[in-house]
Amino acid sequence: MRFFSFEQKGHSSVGVLLSADAKEFVDFASLGSKLPNDLLELIKIPDGLAQAYDQAKRAPTSSYKSLSKVKYKTLIENPSKVVCMGLNYADHAKEGGNARPEFPSFFLRGNASLATHQAPLIRPRASDKLDYEAELALVIGKRARHLTPQNALAHVAGYACFNDGSIRDFQRKSSQWTLGKNFDQTGGFGPCLVTPEELPEAANGLRIQTRLNGKTMQDANTNDFLWGVVESLCIITECMTMEPGDVIITGTPAGVGYARTPPVWMKPGDVCEIDIEGIGVLSNTIADE
Repeated sequence: MRFFSFEQKGHSSVGVLLSADAKEFVDFASLGSKLPNDLLELIKIPDGLAQAYDQAKRAPTSSYKSLSKVKYKTLIENPSKVVCMGLNYADHAKEGGNARPEFPSFFLRGNASLATHQAPLIRPRASDKLDYEAELALVIGKRARHLTPQNALAHVAGYACFNDGSIRDFQRKSSQWTLGKNFDQTGGFGPCLVTPEELPEAANGLRIQTRLNGKTMQDANTNDFLWGVVESLCIITECMTMEPGDVIITGTPAGVGYARTPPVWMKPGDVCEIDIEGIGVLSNTIADE
């Protein structure tokens, strides 16, 4: 099942894709369903996504719209938490001058830092060192605390693409990364939520790439995680309760811009694509604040 959020007459709506290569989608608002027309609210309902998808499959053709005309919204609007992992690929840790970590790094992103599919990522006035990071995002499907390897995956609503756009000089002003990861509209998120049955278990074995202006900059596989989806869920929920719609960003592989000689920074007019096998392509242009 594949879902996305979009804007329609000034309001958020839910689109349902009936196949991975669909050129049209079902406008859930047109179905007159008693289910909420909001992706976060659908996730909160037990089996809400499955119910919505079942209704979409039975939709008349009058409910179909072209993807080419969609104005996307942030996939999950205002999640209560966006928990981000760092140094989850050994090659990325190495290129940054770090030893293979014994434990992942963590930081949080605020909602104002998120950017939707096809919207620009913003290079701020304060710095020109805007870097890309291809990452797998997972969205929590039900309240989770003290998860175990046996039950962790039952709490995942689905997966998406994420571009953890980073202002590198601010990231390195202190030992904490928060400032460099929270400039407004720097974290691309989307385009679709893909539910687990569409993918290998725990999203294992998926190719993950960044392309900047068509050139491949990062090319890795989720099999290269130091801490996979299951273990990450167990680590995070040992500390905090994750609520439906909360997002976990799982770290980036080698090939980021700051580690190149000379460094490669994203600049206005660039197009950055995050491509994750089986999930889709998140595309953002770059613009100045």
